Amino acid sequence: MRVYVPLTLPALAEAHRAGELGPAPLDAYAVTPALREWYLSDDMEELEYAALGRAAQASLRLIATDPAAPRRRVVVAVDVPDREAAVDPDRALDESALGEVRLSRPVPLAKAAAVHVDADDAEADVAAAAAALGAADQGDDDARFTVDGAEDHELMWFGVQEIPNLT
Repeated sequence: MRVYVPLTLPALAEAHRAGELGPAPLDAYAVTPALREWYLSDDMEELEYAALGRAAQASLRLIATDPAAPRRRVVVAVDVPDREAAVDPDRALDESALGEVRLSRPVPLAKAAAVHVDADDAEADVAAAAAALGAADQGDDDARFTVDGAEDHELMWFGVQEIPNLT
């Protein structure tokens, strides 16, 4: 199963040093039954893109809680055995948990298929979105618009061997 692990750039640097994403349990995003139903598509590429988008939103939340982290979203795509990615059945109907899975153990970075990171030109919009998250969560439409502005930036694709150049 392909899963998307949200991180910050400092967390990516630490994973590179450690050689793994961890410690477990790790929150990640994948094509789950609930995500399939919500997205209304049978196209696996579209569904994986939706899971990547959910992970990018989670990365934004991580950035918002770490004032020292560069304002660039980071998602690592890794392949894990299906049995290692569990969906919480109690959150199956919670829209904020769509695509969410929990990994039961650390994942060797060698299993990573790719790293997705914002380009430098996204930093201002990501910074504004991180600052607006609290208000957006409270229903402020202007803040929600600001948060959505970060999503206008496509994450760039990098090979795992390029991690040292990113951190």
